[in-house]
Amino acid sequence: MEKKKFKITEKSGLILEGGGMRGIFTIGVLDNFMDRGIRFPYVIGVSAGACNGLSYMSNQRGRAKYADIDLLKEYKYIGLKHLITKGNIMDFDLLFHKFPEEISPYDYDKLASSPEHFEMVTTSCKTGKACYFEEKTNPKRVIEIVKASSSLPFVCPIAYVDGEPMLDGGITDSIPIERAMSQGYDNNLVILTRNYGYRKPQKATKVPFFFYRKYHNVKDAIRGRNAMYNAQMELVETMEREGRVEVLRPVKPVEVGRIERDVNKLLALYQEGYDLAAQIEFEME
Repeated sequence: MEKKKFKITEKSGLILEGGGMRGIFTIGVLDNFMDRGIRFPYVIGVSAGACNGLSYMSNQRGRAKYADIDLLKEYKYIGLKHLITKGNIMDFDLLFHKFPEEISPYDYDKLASSPEHFEMVTTSCKTGKACYFEEKTNPKRVIEIVKASSSLPFVCPIAYVDGEPMLDGGITDSIPIERAMSQGYDNNLVILTRNYGYRKPQKATKVPFFFYRKYHNVKDAIRGRNAMYNAQMELVETMEREGRVEVLRPVKPVEVGRIERDVNKLLALYQEGYDLAAQIEFEME
């Protein structure tokens, strides 16, 4: 496989798609980058991409992999039992409190001192629009934002940032390439968790009448999510063909599901991300 080349400049951004447990691919990529000391001046993450981006920002190599594989094996934090008992398909108490506070403490000091910018994407329930947050000094607010960014519609409760109701950033901006460019970063590397050519079904997502009764705008956003996602994939592939963006993605259709619990599948996807990242030759400006 021919090695890709990427020159990191002051205008370089790293864009991290979500995808639930498919984000283990991104973790493999980021672990490779950390092994090689590769840093970007701007990073933006959505949902699982926000979670994984946090460990990259604090330079805690292996931490995200531990959460997605070792922690999953030990605590089985994804499943219908959590949805039935806690109203959440995932054990958020474990993931966003016990894990960063006790099991694998998050290095908030390293985040606060990092010179790079890091944004996380959420969706406002009130407006149905994407919101972009950068928080590096307030640990409580960091957790609020990343939890909101990861709160999947229907299977996770509404989260709150600064008292405002929020859901998963992937509803409104799954691949925030346009956000990066609007912030002045036009030399971007995009990490996707789907293979080239992947598209979601064209039909709109149905929203049962009893969900989000007070928030008509977010219901509309959920209905239009597939069309939004496909348009973003089209944009990324067009920019890639034109040489305006570099993309790293799984080679074959991904067998790992959004709430995958098969550890062997997760390990294989992690290794694919790590190995593909190793094929990029970086040059610093």
